[in-house]
Amino acid sequence: MSTPVQLYAYDLSNGLAKQLSLPLTGKQIDGVWHTSVVVFGREIFYGQGILETRPGESHHGKPLHMIDIGETAIDEDTFNEYLLEMSKQYTADKYHLLDFNCNSFTNDVVGFLTGGSIPSWIKDLPSDFLSTPFGAALRPTIDNMFRRPVPGAAPTPATLQPSPAAAQAAVNASPNPALAASLLQAVANQAMSPSAPAPQAQPSASTSTVSAPVHICTNPSSFHSLLRSHHAVVAMFTSATCGPCRMIEPVFEDLAWSKTQGFGQDRVAFVKVDMGVGLGGQVASEFSIRVTPTFLFFLDGQKTHDFKGADSAELRSQVDFLLFQAFPPHPHTKLSLPVTEALSTKPILFTQVPALDSLVNKLASLVDGSSPSPETTAAKDKLGQSFPVYLKARFPADKGVQPPKNLSANTQLVTSWAEATRTIASALPASQLFPLVDLWRLALLDGAVAAWCATAPSQTNPVHIFLNKAIDALNTADPTARNTVLVTLRMLANATSSAALMKSLLSPAGQRADLTKALVASLLHTDATVRTAAASLAFDVAAYLQKGRVDKLRGDSSAAGAEVEEDGEWEVELVSAVLEAISNEAQSEEVVHRLTAALAFSLRLSPVYDSQLVPFLEVLQARETLRGKLQKGGCGEQGVQKPDVRKLVVEVAEKLCP
Repeated sequence: MSTPVQLYAYDLSNGLAKQLSLPLTGKQIDGVWHTSVVVFGREIFYGQGILETRPGESHHGKPLHMIDIGETAIDEDTFNEYLLEMSKQYTADKYHLLDFNCNSFTNDVVGFLTGGSIPSWIKDLPSDFLSTPFGAALRPTIDNMFRRPVPGAAPTPATLQPSPAAAQAAVNASPNPALAASLLQAVANQAMSPSAPAPQAQPSASTSTVSAPVHICTNPSSFHSLLRSHHAVVAMFTSATCGPCRMIEPVFEDLAWSKTQGFGQDRVAFVKVDMGVGLGGQVASEFSIRVTPTFLFFLDGQKTHDFKGADSAELRSQVDFLLFQAFPPHPHTKLSLPVTEALSTKPILFTQVPALDSLVNKLASLVDGSSPSPETTAAKDKLGQSFPVYLKARFPADKGVQPPKNLSANTQLVTSWAEATRTIASALPASQLFPLVDLWRLALLDGAVAAWCATAPSQTNPVHIFLNKAIDALNTADPTARNTVLVTLRMLANATSSAALMKSLLSPAGQRADLTKALVASLLHTDATVRTAAASLAFDVAAYLQKGRVDKLRGDSSAAGAEVEEDGEWEVELVSAVLEAISNEAQSEEVVHRLTAALAFSLRLSPVYDSQLVPFLEVLQARETLRGKLQKGGCGEQGVQKPDVRKLVVEVAEKLCP
């Protein structure tokens, strides 16, 4: 006789994750899922140990989803024996919000009952969160929340107090870290709420804790799920009575910490299988394991190596070899590129402070001359009253005067300026918007203003508004809008100084397509000053890509830039535009210099270099194009003359172009 099995899913954020995740983390997360298994008329879940209640009567309230998992042929007595055995593993002290939680438990239980697993949109939630810059920045803080000073002591989520380094990383990764941290705190408290009903049987206290990057598997289903979802897997088979296992476990956990930081927990998994817990013995039998400790190494689900015994040197060596196979170093890491490596990845910014009073007066005269509506006049007055006052204080024209410390625009002020900007931008033609764009160009150098723009809705976002205006002017080749296009490009270059805003600009779901349209068209503009600004923006974008790749290579997944989502087709489009602009540039060595540097950054360490960029570069004869800039008439009468530019052109042509 079979028994139905259901999965109850609750949103620990009570809807806040769905509303706030995209602006806070850059990734849409529809819920922070807590799950429980409902079978034999009981709802069973993991929090402060293995707990159970009548279906739908837990402290989490009404489930948001009730998912039919299937049926089980296992009888209730066998299931109770399984839970008793599992209670030795799923103890309160081992709970971790990301790595060993209610969903780990339900996935094991569902595997035992049905041979299946819980839905991937629940199971993969920690990986989705950790793949965001904010998630990576808060990882150490979350780990500290669930650190157990005494073995066997149950964790109590503490107030979220990041270390100074983690706090700064969070600030860089999210435009509103305080709100995100508050949300996370609420989730943690809800997940470990002491108001949960007491379990029917007290689980035994654990004498060891779970190292956060180490997965715990207790059945074949969860083990094979890990093999399918990770490129490389290192598995340790152990038992509670194994002395050598206890000796080498710290080495295994240290490797898990260091290697998953370097390669990402979504790609590398370290898993521990206790052969005496749950169906761990079945997992061991599948691979004919009878001795502990035994280590297995998998690449794309296939076993590549195994060894037995507590040999720490052999373990380190085999882990390094597996990761070398899984993630071979980029061929460019072996190249000597001294000129390219000497290039700074700092963005080219346009920091000149204009005569603000003249700029505001010019804007006012343009508005007044357009037969303004009362709304437009009110918007002009609102901007004229506070915007220049703030800019003068924040960016004093006299470089000998220091601005007040910690002076930044607050959200209320920026919101009012943005609303006034939208009103004026809808009333004036593109050709008359350049004074207003120039005000925002300067304002974006303030991190608080840039962070606001990173999450503002498109209809009131000045970056989005001006970008669209510039695209329209470029598409229609409107000569009267030259100044607006120029200042918009400079504004976008300044936007690259903010990690939060850069993430929005380069996100496929954000403004990447619009940014690319403006960049491609302006690189071929007839005006040399516009081309120079476009080349600067192209350099800034490529430098940000380069920084992200270098950060990943160094294993710093939380650094600004490391969150760049690589896209081969987009990179080909960017390289194509830069190469065409280099080919056409016959006047300015400075433009050639910036574009060649942008090309170097776009090619170096690109994950699609061999598969997509090399064939494309060959077709476009990229090497010949660059060499041509050094010849007479290639750029100026004698070709490129500056030694540093010539060295860069030669290096990129000879070493990065096939």
